[in-house]
Amino acid sequence: MASAPSGLDKDQIFGMAEQEMEYRVELFNKLTKTCFDKCIERRFKESELNMGECSCVDRCVAKYWQVTSIVGQLLGSSRPPM
Repeated sequence: MASAPSGLDKDQIFGMAEQEMEYRVELFNKLTKTCFDKCIERRFKESELNMGECSCVDRCVAKYWQVTSIVGQLLGSSRPPM
């Protein structure tokens, strides 16, 4: 039976995993709301996204993940933000 890393017990590891999952769900929900509000017309004329909406969503998601990654790297490092 392998021991927990850094002396953490099973409950602490489970709690950390649960927090990470909550963070990921919140991040996904924010991304969805932000890109939907920015890219999708309020008048639903068609059952599927049109070409412009698809392009907008693609760009929005890419930028959102890029910024999230940069912020995560800055928070994970000891240097102050630029």
